[in-house]
Amino acid sequence: MTMIWKGDNINVEALNLLSANTMGETLDIKFIEIGDRYLKATMPVDNRTRQPYGLLHGGASAVLAETVGSVASHLCIDREQQICVGLEINCNHIRGKKDGIITATAKPLHLGSSTHVWDIRIRDEREKLICVSRLTMAVLKKP
Repeated sequence: MTMIWKGDNINVEALNLLSANTMGETLDIKFIEIGDRYLKATMPVDNRTRQPYGLLHGGASAVLAETVGSVASHLCIDREQQICVGLEINCNHIRGKKDGIITATAKPLHLGSSTHVWDIRIRDEREKLICVSRLTMAVLKKP
């Protein structure tokens, strides 16, 4: 399979710098791995990401999914000419999680000229499926 990323010097260290002063930084989302056709990021399940019952908040899962999918789209476009923005996200919450680290893996379902669609699977440390998400991104010309 061909690598989908555009540009040079794409690495997790550079991607983690994009999180400065964002919700990703607040929730301690970290990019950990980039393959030819996938991007992975982690997030802790702690007091920042739990709901009142002590479980991982579904909104926190959505933030992780949108973060990894949005950055993946960002890496697939001509960043001099284009920007990408979220158009739609859905999340199916499969299993609860009280603590630990979860990992989101974004893989493309569609990389078109005006939209990208990402399949994002969130798993725990034992590879148990926590959440399944689909993210649609709009690819726009820079203003």
